[in-house]
Amino acid sequence: MKLRIGILSTASIVPRLIGAVRAAESTALPGEGCTISAIASRNPENARQKALLWNIPKAFGSYEELIESKEADIIYIAMINSRHYHYAKLALEAGRHVLCEKPFTLDPSQAEELFSLARKKGLFLMEMQKVVFLPVMQKLKNLIQNGAFGRITMADFSSSFDPGYNGWFFDAAKGGGPLYGNAGYSLELMQYLLDCYAADWTGLCTRSRSGVEDQFSMIVRMENDTLYTNKTSIRSDTIHTGYLYGEKGYIEIPDYWKARKALLHYKDRAREPVVLEEPCEYELMYEVMHAEQCIRQGLVESPVMTEEMTVRAVRVLHEIHKLWNP
Repeated sequence: MKLRIGILSTASIVPRLIGAVRAAESTALPGEGCTISAIASRNPENARQKALLWNIPKAFGSYEELIESKEADIIYIAMINSRHYHYAKLALEAGRHVLCEKPFTLDPSQAEELFSLARKKGLFLMEMQKVVFLPVMQKLKNLIQNGAFGRITMADFSSSFDPGYNGWFFDAAKGGGPLYGNAGYSLELMQYLLDCYAADWTGLCTRSRSGVEDQFSMIVRMENDTLYTNKTSIRSDTIHTGYLYGEKGYIEIPDYWKARKALLHYKDRAREPVVLEEPCEYELMYEVMHAEQCIRQGLVESPVMTEEMTVRAVRVLHEIHKLWNP
């Protein structure tokens, strides 16, 4: 039977998740796949309106009501960053599998506690980190592991966005700011592509009027000595591209956090790059399909988006955040 997903929040990412679930559902075998069964908001009328708009059967006027109901096998957590830990814990304690948007938590000890609780309960728990499941990233990982670019020695990621529609984004107590909002994409992508973790890290930022960083530059040395930077701004537009530099050329990844293609620049070939293209309408569908497979296999942890990947990434972001907010 289909696995039922209950969504906590009506945040801007929710329509993309709904589209991804339904796209994956359309390709599933009879009786398999996932379906959106319920949605919750702190405002009952908002929940009802969004359920009607998005064709969701059940609406709940509080997150707790949905968690305690019999309407969902999986709880998808999409509310403000500072509430991820609390509601993930409530859902696990209620016997629900949990898919939690990034950043998973704001403190590594909270992440470790949640994974420990999931194991104890025999429930699946995963950070929703779409970038590592994108088909183009699977191809890039194979190329890198097979030595097509030699050793990757450096990398650089740049992004920018307008957070104006999210007032909480400028509140440090709610986990606001672009560090928690975006740095996880590049960090966990590097962990995934290189099969190693961050060894050293530091960074600098400038601040908005509220005190939350409004742009930052982060530098990380990976365990294999690859150096990489992440530059993210809500002040200025950047080129929205990631670059991986190797001994035999470099890889260019437009919109790396939701990449549909990559350009391969080889030293020993003609000037024109080789283009890898993997078009898709809903980039979140691949992590949804992976999570469903894991749950049906009785797993409590993803073999791709592992506990260690999540906890290590949370620790790096937490410690950089502490540098800026001692």
